[in-house]
Amino acid sequence: MSENRSALIVDDERDIRELLTLTLGRMGLRIDTAANLGEAREHLSRNTYDLCFTDMNLPDGNGIELVGDISRLYPRTPVAMITAFGNVELAVEALKAGAFDFVSKPVDISVLRGLVKHALELNNSERAAPAPPPPEQASRLLGNSAPMGQLRDTIAKVARSQAPVYILGESGVGKELVARTIHEQGARAAGPFVPVNCGAIPAELMESEFFGHKKGSFTGAHADKTGLFQAANGGTLFLDEVAELPLPMQVKLLRAIQEKAVRPVGASTEIPVDVRILSATHKDLGDLANDGRFRHDLYYRINVIELRVPPLRERTGDLPQLTSAILARLAGTHGRSAPQPTAGAIDALAAYGFPGNVRELENILERAMAMADGDRIDAADLHLPQGNGYGGRAPVEVPALADEAPLSGIDPGAGALPSYIEQLERAAIQKALEDNRWNKTKAAAQLGITFRALRYKLKKLGME
Repeated sequence: MSENRSALIVDDERDIRELLTLTLGRMGLRIDTAANLGEAREHLSRNTYDLCFTDMNLPDGNGIELVGDISRLYPRTPVAMITAFGNVELAVEALKAGAFDFVSKPVDISVLRGLVKHALELNNSERAAPAPPPPEQASRLLGNSAPMGQLRDTIAKVARSQAPVYILGESGVGKELVARTIHEQGARAAGPFVPVNCGAIPAELMESEFFGHKKGSFTGAHADKTGLFQAANGGTLFLDEVAELPLPMQVKLLRAIQEKAVRPVGASTEIPVDVRILSATHKDLGDLANDGRFRHDLYYRINVIELRVPPLRERTGDLPQLTSAILARLAGTHGRSAPQPTAGAIDALAAYGFPGNVRELENILERAMAMADGDRIDAADLHLPQGNGYGGRAPVEVPALADEAPLSGIDPGAGALPSYIEQLERAAIQKALEDNRWNKTKAAAQLGITFRALRYKLKKLGME
């Protein structure tokens, strides 16, 4: 590590200052210390630092104030908060104020060294530029609309942090692409990005999948297995459809995040892991937490920073650019020249609500390319669904798959109601499967049900 690197340590406890000075000094950093806010601000006005540690409670103010000052005035100086053990609320407040991470007292030296390593990487200009996203995903963050500009600005800010990010958005908006972009723009870009669909893992296998297992720990465990947390060590773990986690697994996940360690099934000791947690769902986790279907403590832990991805109907001005990019990619895949959409086709797309968002747009355009004559795509070639879009405005109520779904204006006489519900379910499942190219996991997510529930419905309706 370069001897030119420097750090500022702000703490009114002499023992903490000496411990951090000794540890960071051994890592090759030049250290300045301050016992209060006034001294810290004086140091910052005279010197440039590669890293700052600040305590929460200082004699002349609050460490959150210093975090805010540094984020605003010295944005290239990563700042970490030193908190009392177990004080998660203040740690979260510090992360929201701009701290990239936090360390609890008593300070764990191994955790501290890992934190310093990532902090220094935040400003490492020699780090190789991240690889561009795959072409099939690249179109999903295209667009010059105000919502997309704001989204890209937010991604750039949160990428510098190590705080957990909760990505909220409808099915098909590109939540995984947003997560990949955060990873690729951050200090962990050289590490692994491990995505996992929480709704696609059977409940009985979840602990083994997340934490790994030891040989012989249960029937069928013929060899040691590395879990998802270990696979993501040094990088990012992306928990897609996190709302599908059963409550018992939520408890274990919370502990792993808090302790930064996992215990494989059948192991007697924990294994330290260093991962950044990004999570996403198309459901409202806040509502689920209030209803007791998602743990409040886990919700607050993964929702330090909330990032909403806008649906396509809120950025219809991006449709021409998105359409051209998707058609060019599809044409390249099929070895042909890209057809051009007519003004009528663009108007028709703009009037449609896209409940499936960018993913649905891709499916519609792929079908249009196959159906169109010549090198033009007109509105008729799009074959847009009738009556089940959002009309470019507010969503239309779509009958749910739950047994208690309300259906107005239906005469249940002569046993017609069960048959009608079955028809609705069959049509909704068929459309979701077609929209997602028969990917059952993605279809279940679009329908708002679990993968298991979809399998049950397919069997019940004879659609396997």
